[in-house]
Amino acid sequence: MGKTLKFDTTLALTVLFLLIFGLVMITSIGVPKSIALSAPGVQFPNCGDPEVDCYLLFKKHTIRLFVGLFAFFLASKIPVRIWKKLAPAIFVLGIVLLVAVVVMGQSFGTIASRWLVIFNTSIQPSEFAKLALILYLAYWFSKRQSSVESFRDGFLPFCVISGLVVLLLVLQNDYGSAMVSVIVSTAVYFAAGARLKHLGLGFLIACIGIIIVVSSVPHVRERFQVFMNVDADCVQDHCWQSLQANVAVGSGGFWGRGLTQGVQKSYWLPQASDDFIFAASAEELGFFRIVLIVLAYFVISLRGYRIASRAPNKFEMYLAIGITTWIVGQAFVNIAVNTALIPVTGITLPFISYGGSSLVASLIGIAILLKISENTTYYANSIDRWGDRRTRRPQLRRYRRA
Repeated sequence: MGKTLKFDTTLALTVLFLLIFGLVMITSIGVPKSIALSAPGVQFPNCGDPEVDCYLLFKKHTIRLFVGLFAFFLASKIPVRIWKKLAPAIFVLGIVLLVAVVVMGQSFGTIASRWLVIFNTSIQPSEFAKLALILYLAYWFSKRQSSVESFRDGFLPFCVISGLVVLLLVLQNDYGSAMVSVIVSTAVYFAAGARLKHLGLGFLIACIGIIIVVSSVPHVRERFQVFMNVDADCVQDHCWQSLQANVAVGSGGFWGRGLTQGVQKSYWLPQASDDFIFAASAEELGFFRIVLIVLAYFVISLRGYRIASRAPNKFEMYLAIGITTWIVGQAFVNIAVNTALIPVTGITLPFISYGGSSLVASLIGIAILLKISENTTYYANSIDRWGDRRTRRPQLRRYRRA
C-alpha cells in the first residue's frame, strides 16, 4: 500500500478550481465596473483610452487572491489544538469588530453598513465573525458534552452565543450573513446532540424574529412583498436585481453567449461581479457549464462532512461541520438569490465573487478544514484511497480527547 497524501486532495483541488473560475469570470464580467471605477469622469470611455483600465477588477482581485493564499498558508501551519485555545479570544475579537461596525461602519452606497475602513482598506468583519462563531461553538460544545441536551445549560447559552452575533448582524442590515450564521450555528448544535424539541423551539424563535424584521423594516418588507409577487415592470432596486438576474440566467440558455459576451453585466444587472456573479456567469457560460459550479460545492459538502465523520475528537468534528456548512450554505443561499428562489440578500459566492474579506475568510476556513483532514482516518484523506478498498478497523483512539 502506497503512502497517502496528508490532506484531502479532492477538497483542495475543488477549491482551487473555484478560485481559478472566479478569477476568469471576474476578468470577463468585471470590465464594465472596471471602466466605471477607473474613469468615472470620462465620457464614452473605451478600453483603448489611456485613462481607462478595463482590467482594474482583475488586478485588484489578483492581489486579494494572493493575500488570501498567504492567509491560507499561515492558517494551514497552525495546529488545530492552537485554534481550540484561541477560540474564545477570536470570538471576543469578532464581537468587538461587529460592535465597531454598528457604531462606525460604512455602507458604500448599499443598505447594509458592514464595512470598516482601516488604513485606507475596507474590511467586512461579518465574514470573519462567521468563522469566529464556528470556532467558539465547537470549543464550547466540546467542553460541555454532558449539558448539551439541557435547556438551561445547553439551549439557553447556545441562544445567547449565536443570538449575539445574529443581533449585531441584523443591526448592520446584513440579513444575508445573519441567515448564514443561523444555519451554521444550528448545524453545529445539532451535531453536538441537541434535542429535537429544543431545535423546534429555536426554529419558532427564528420565525418570530423574521416576522418582526419583515414587518418593521421597510426595505425588507418591500423585498419580501416583491419576492412573493414579481412584476416585470418593477424598476425599484429591491425587485430589479432579482428580475435582471433571472433574465441573465435565462438568456444564457444551455451553452451561453460566450466569455465577455454577456449583456446584463453592462447595463442591467447590478453587482454583476459581486453578489450576482453566478447569474452573470450563467449568461456567458450557459446551463451545462454553470452546473459544474453547483457540483463543485456538492463535492465540498461531501468531503467536508466526511472529514467531520472521521475527525479524531469532538472539537475537530464540530469545527469541520461548521466550516463545511458555512461555505456550502452561503454558496447555495447566494445561488438561490441569483435564481430568485429567495429574496435578495447581499452575500457573496465563496471563492468566486469579487470581495477580499469573503475570499480571505473562506480560505482560512478551508485551511483549517484541510488541517483537520490530516488527522482523520485513511479513507477520509485523499483521492489515493481508491487504490485500496480493503475494509479497515475503526480508530480505537477516536474521540479520546474532548
